[in-house]
Amino acid sequence: MKPIHFAAVLAAGLAVAAPPVLHAKPKKAVPAAPAAIAPADQAVVLRDAALKDNNAYEFVAELTTRFGARPAGSASEKAAAEWSAAQFKAMGFDKVRIETFPLEIWQRGDESLEMVGPFPQKLVATALGGSGTTPAEGVEAEAALFETYEQFSSSTADLKGKIVVILQPTVATQTGVGYGANSGSVRRQGPEIARQRGAVGYLMRSLGTHDHRFAHTGGTRFLGAEGVPAMAISPPDAEQFERILKLQKQGQAGPIRLKMVSTPKFLGTGQSQNVIAEITGAKRPQEIITIGGHLDSWDLGTGAIDDGAGVAITMAAAKTILDSKVRPDRTIRVVFWGSEEVSQPNDRGLSGANAYATAYKAEFPNHVIAAESDFGADVVYALSLPESDSPEFVKQVGNVLYPLGIYIDKAVSTGGGPDTSPLFSAGVPVMDLQQDGMDYFDTHHTPDDVLERIDPIKVDQNVAAWAATVWLIASTEVKFKGVAPKP
Repeated sequence: MKPIHFAAVLAAGLAVAAPPVLHAKPKKAVPAAPAAIAPADQAVVLRDAALKDNNAYEFVAELTTRFGARPAGSASEKAAAEWSAAQFKAMGFDKVRIETFPLEIWQRGDESLEMVGPFPQKLVATALGGSGTTPAEGVEAEAALFETYEQFSSSTADLKGKIVVILQPTVATQTGVGYGANSGSVRRQGPEIARQRGAVGYLMRSLGTHDHRFAHTGGTRFLGAEGVPAMAISPPDAEQFERILKLQKQGQAGPIRLKMVSTPKFLGTGQSQNVIAEITGAKRPQEIITIGGHLDSWDLGTGAIDDGAGVAITMAAAKTILDSKVRPDRTIRVVFWGSEEVSQPNDRGLSGANAYATAYKAEFPNHVIAAESDFGADVVYALSLPESDSPEFVKQVGNVLYPLGIYIDKAVSTGGGPDTSPLFSAGVPVMDLQQDGMDYFDTHHTPDDVLERIDPIKVDQNVAAWAATVWLIASTEVKFKGVAPKP
């Protein structure tokens, strides 16, 4: 068989046919049975079958059409979970179940932002998940402008009664490290620091890598106290502040006064859920490979790239294996985690991931590896693995993935996705099928996170990569090394 040149497939949109599975010669009256096929050869078959036909795009299209946004703990998230479980059963997966867990339900309220002086104008902003609230009539105060988070965190300026504004931009990178550098500090830590220093509000430039006038939401956290109202502003509005700050430095403008209205609230304790389905291993069913994505989304868009694409890609990869009628040796478990997005009181988050980790802690010694697809729908360009006992396995998976434009990253994987982080901390090995994230934060957590942002051909490449990689792990005896569990 000639190798697949995936670049040509992407350019032409061509389907690549899979070679036929060989059959053994019949003996006497016994019906013919499939001949044994090496795991690496079967991985090629699965790879090509996924490129030719899979149901990932159709799944995410129906998910986002039927249920729209799926905020954690909402009726739409619950309905999407029930529908997903029914789809798993119809596809023929084993042990399909929905596992619930408690959740504090956060709901967005009214929100607006305007500059009341010296240059009156309306601004585009949206509340951060888990943030505090203003009075119904809003809060008006002087702005304290900071170009960078470092300037803010190291400043000794009096912030009492002021609205803090952080203008630090997010750098676009293929790996998303620019976002990571800002999300942990500017979005998660900044509002709490502002609260401790007496501020009455907190604004930050959206963690977006574009110049469109919409704002990005995302979770923030407060430590055991009611938080201040915290909002993200659109990148163009942040640029407005930059220009005004320049005028201030030149003595051409006085202090800025802002009025912000943001009335989100926690509604009380409700529930979310994880959806789980399996392909039970034929020889070593107790050995488990956990893959998946998160089913919930923010409320502004329809959660197509975050993370409808991820649940669809991993489900379709597993279904490609299931449809081959060749059962893997190890069990493949697909998890649609609930409540990945919204923060919880007292600095808690990842409720679905933590619920899964608690429920299956006893199985961790038999968790072979875990991975989540939660970085949009662009192509996979690299595979990062944990340490293994089989250099031959690494060569095999490399040979299968190279035609898809994917190389093997020699760095040891330490990040399998947000929802696998509790497993990783407990010593479960994780892998990362690294997607191109250069454009991901253009629409992440915004009203523009919709189906139109997904290219079906790129999704096919993801499914092919996941199906081949998971199959090889599930059908060989490779073992991976995790980190030492935390005490």
